Formats: sequence, C-alpha cells, structure tokens
Amino acid sequence: MEAHSLDPSSVGFEITETATIADFDCARELIDALRRHGCRVALDDFGTGMSSFSYLKSLEVDFIKIDGSFVRNMLEEPMNAAIVEAVNRIAHISGIRTIAEFVENGAVMQRLRKIGVDFAQGWAVEVPQPMTGRGEAKSGAQ
Repeated sequence: MEAHSLDPSSVGFEITETATIADFDCARELIDALRRHGCRVALDDFGTGMSSFSYLKSLEVDFIKIDGSFVRNMLEEPMNAAIVEAVNRIAHISGIRTIAEFVENGAVMQRLRKIGVDFAQGWAVEVPQPMTGRGEAKSGAQ
C-alpha cells in the first residue's frame, strides 16, 4: 500500500464465512492484522454456516455481508426475511455495518431500507460493469 500510495482505509477485504470456520484462529489473526494496518474487512456469505452467531463476538470485522440466498427471496419466504432481519439486528448491536447481496429489484431494496440494512449490492443498485484500465470500475459503479 505504501509503494502505491494507497490509503489503507480505502482497501477492503472479504473473507467468506466458510473460510473463517475452516481455520478460525488463522482467520482472526488475518482480520486483526488487516485492521491494524487500517484496512476494512467484510465477513462474506454470512448466515450460511451453522455457528454464524456464536463466533461473531470473537471477530472484529467492519461489515457483514448478508448472503444473497436469503436476500433474493425474502419477500416470498418469511423465514428468509426473518434471517435477514436477525443478521442485521445482531450486526448492528455489535457495531458492524451490513451489506445485502443479490438485491435484484426495487421492492427488495425498499424492504431492506425498512429493516435498516446499511448497504446493498445487486442489479437494483447498479448493473455489472466491465473493468477498465488498471482494475478500476467504469464510472458509476462502485
């Protein structure tokens, strides 16, 4: 980051819940090291593991990405909506911001706003954009 004059706070890493569970101690060390350097860390695909909530208190991450398998059908499936709400509430109690994956339409986006989810990814936000130049997204995509 120093060699390329990158502000560490503008660099984010995503670690999947599955990888975290596979070697919890190693994942915690990596997350701690990244955060000490000023980077942000997201726990991706949250909610898919059997012990999601039990280890959340032991990980200092900046974001929880709510798995798209729950978000995508949350309007038709009450259990999925309840899971999204629970993950969002637990994350916020822990001081962690939330990101919903697979937000594919305005109705889901509106429901997520009502629940209080912080960020969204998906077609309702922006269509996928091709990469240009040196890894930068085309204007309008983030």
